[in-house]
Amino acid sequence: MATKVYEGMFLLDSNRYARDPAGVSGELNQILQKCGGEILASRLWSEQKLAYPIDGHRKGTYWLTYFRMDSLRQPELTRACQLNDSILRNLVLSVDERLVDALVAHANMPHTPAPPAEPRTGAPARGRRVEEIDEAVAEELDN
Repeated sequence: MATKVYEGMFLLDSNRYARDPAGVSGELNQILQKCGGEILASRLWSEQKLAYPIDGHRKGTYWLTYFRMDSLRQPELTRACQLNDSILRNLVLSVDERLVDALVAHANMPHTPAPPAEPRTGAPARGRRVEEIDEAVAEELDN
């Protein structure tokens, strides 16, 4: 048996997740455990608008999971994800053993939203020549 650590990114149905977050994430964890997986980290990654509709869904919930599993059970996991109505898409990648500890530690850190971006100052670049922009940048760097 070749046991490896995998990173799984699962695109979940946002409507089902909004109604029952614990139930949908629990389903995913149960699928992994039925396939012989040992969950190392499992968390919400993001919820956002999709680039294109998938089965009529315009929004999706991304769920990140790190798990250890026998590589021969990979097709079983793929099939179980295809049969689950809450999982729209999934991607499972093998993780290099040297990176496992750092990735799992990062995934287990509490999620904090990014600070708001600083407002930009100065005149917009629209209508200015490249040379003028280069000069303005050079002046800014000199100060």
